[in-house]
Amino acid sequence: MPHSASSPASSSSPASPDPAGPGAPSGGASAHAGSPQSGGRRHRRDLPRTPRALRILLPALLIVGWLALAGVGGPYFGRVDEVSSNDRTAYLPESSEATRVAQLAPEFTGSDAIPAIIVITSPTAIDAESSAAIEQATADLAQLEQVRGDISPPITSEDGLAVQVFVPLDAETDLAEATTAIRAELEADLPPGLTGYVTGPAGFSADLAEAFAGIDGLLLGVALAAVLLILVVVYRSLLLPAVVLATSMSALCAALLLIWHLAAADVLLLSGQTQGILFILVIGAATDYSLLYVARYRDELRRTASRWTATTRALRGTIEPVLASGGTVIAGLLCLLLSDLRSNSSLGPVAAVGILFAMAAALTFLPAALLLLGRTAFWPRRPRLETGADGGAETGTSGHGVWERIARAVRRRPRPVWVLTALVLAVGGIGLVQLEADGVPQSDLVLGESAAREGQAVLGEHFPAGAGSPVQVLVPEADLEATAELLLAADGIDSVAVTAADSPSGSAPVTADGIQPLGPPGSPAPEPTVVDGQVLLQATLSSAPDSLAAEETVRELRGELAAQDLPALVGGSTATALDTDETSVHDRALIIPIVLVVITVILMLLLRAILAPLLLIATTVLSFATALGISAIVFEHVFRFPGADPAVPLYGFVFLVALGIDYNIFLMTRVREESLRHGTRDGVVRGLAVTGGVITSAGLVLAATFAALGVIPILFLAQIAFIVALGVLLDTFVVRTLLVPALALDLGRVIWWPSALWRRGKP
Repeated sequence: MPHSASSPASSSSPASPDPAGPGAPSGGASAHAGSPQSGGRRHRRDLPRTPRALRILLPALLIVGWLALAGVGGPYFGRVDEVSSNDRTAYLPESSEATRVAQLAPEFTGSDAIPAIIVITSPTAIDAESSAAIEQATADLAQLEQVRGDISPPITSEDGLAVQVFVPLDAETDLAEATTAIRAELEADLPPGLTGYVTGPAGFSADLAEAFAGIDGLLLGVALAAVLLILVVVYRSLLLPAVVLATSMSALCAALLLIWHLAAADVLLLSGQTQGILFILVIGAATDYSLLYVARYRDELRRTASRWTATTRALRGTIEPVLASGGTVIAGLLCLLLSDLRSNSSLGPVAAVGILFAMAAALTFLPAALLLLGRTAFWPRRPRLETGADGGAETGTSGHGVWERIARAVRRRPRPVWVLTALVLAVGGIGLVQLEADGVPQSDLVLGESAAREGQAVLGEHFPAGAGSPVQVLVPEADLEATAELLLAADGIDSVAVTAADSPSGSAPVTADGIQPLGPPGSPAPEPTVVDGQVLLQATLSSAPDSLAAEETVRELRGELAAQDLPALVGGSTATALDTDETSVHDRALIIPIVLVVITVILMLLLRAILAPLLLIATTVLSFATALGISAIVFEHVFRFPGADPAVPLYGFVFLVALGIDYNIFLMTRVREESLRHGTRDGVVRGLAVTGGVITSAGLVLAATFAALGVIPILFLAQIAFIVALGVLLDTFVVRTLLVPALALDLGRVIWWPSALWRRGKP
């Protein structure tokens, strides 16, 4: 933000005192005025009078336009699932082995159906009567409309206590609804003593879909309730918070309308996590920008009787910081476009669109609504017109209570303050050594109860743990035998099969003696399915397909295949998870430095200095390291999380740097403005005192909205919610309140090096 929300409307006159109290930045918008009353009259005489019709018509048109957008976009909240996907393969780069195998596999299997694995268990050995009941129950599943293809014959486990059945489900269907229907059929058809479970890729996808189902209702409700509570406490008004929330929701509805159509046209890729982050980001950002405008507008209403004059002045003082703030966030988010992982690269433009609408709503809808409402918006604490103040008086720090006292306390001992604060933050960052961000099993993505996870545990008790989610190996037909031998000899592989169209099950087992016949002795072996000279081998893992052990098996297989010059591609659900994690690690190492460079350049342009931006970036990085370190300790020892996705640190960094740096920008641009008139050290004290309330309110709002992500029972979102909320609070109450001001006070005007302010400014 190049200037605070209270920056002067004209640089020809110093700023006036801020009578708005804590939370309202002061400024000199009344530089064109004398006393609030007479100044208002002179302003109306000196400037061309705006027609009264325009004063009413323009805001009315803006309000009607936004409400129309909200009315059209609102219904799309319930339709996001039509254009979104939680399929991890869809987010991999085209060059990924798992992606290439996933694209070609349907040509061998004849279907792109998602398999649901049914496991039916019995406390005693399954006899002929139970087998007949199981066959009848599974055969009845073919009548479900979601089933696409033939259901496999029941396969009995070696211990005789369980049966396994594969049910192909339409990839385009509602998997949560399909698995619920399967469970209901099994419960109704299976006799007492037999218990059915649904797991496998379809089961886990259904669990994810059910977990994300609360985004449209629960997440929005919690986020809006949290913001409403904060706004009511800050403003002690009921109407004003409603107007601010209407601004946020109008921005979100309009953004969703555009994003939905872009996703429908395959321009953008949406997922449940992207949707959740979009909701929170737009609500938080729009509310923050609204806080800046409201503080300035309230300030101006105390200086002029004209609502139109107050609006124009408030807009002049707010538009630049809001545009700079939003531009900084957008620049950081668009760095995600460099990601090879589409779940990351798609978030950048989606979130950027949301920020654009947040800025637009805060600068058009909100001013229009407050213009029409005037002082009534603040009822029952309406700002009163000051009758004796001099609008051109110097900006002071009186009336800012606790923030003035904090500023003066920091000034008394700046070096001990920043040294001690930096040491405390550094100690918190030590927890980074406990951060395990190398991936988590798919079965742990959903927090709380998971029917698919329970089913997978039962499956592993009676069958090879990787049954139903094999490693898929695509090889030339000429290399079939050599590749099969390598797979059979590999640790972590339980069995190998090859796709075969003439086999009832669609595949035939492969042993050291080659493809095995499925009929009586002497029967011919099935012919493998060949597509463009290639065959598809399926290797069953001895470990759970979503485990780290399974990923290591895939990694070793790829290495051995490459060592023997076998031109094979390894895919499947385990390979997809492995490729996703490795791509995330690559993206993290690439994007984080680029974000730092981009934000640093923006800061240098805004502050017209080099040293100050470098210090701001350093303090923000320190704050991020502290937030991540504390989070790692909490995740490990309090929440007992199984680890973290490699993208968690990346997302946390992008959000904290792009969003958290705004508060430092807001502070330091105001400090620079004050330093031009009063010297750097006085400027720091004045800047901190004046901006304290607004930044604190904005930080609380942003932290609360991100914390709301924790109500969605998804591990990734819960971790992002905790990291970002904690980081924003650290930025708000520690970095911006103590560390940055103390550093600036200790260094004095050298902080503005090499700008003109450094050369001729006061100490």
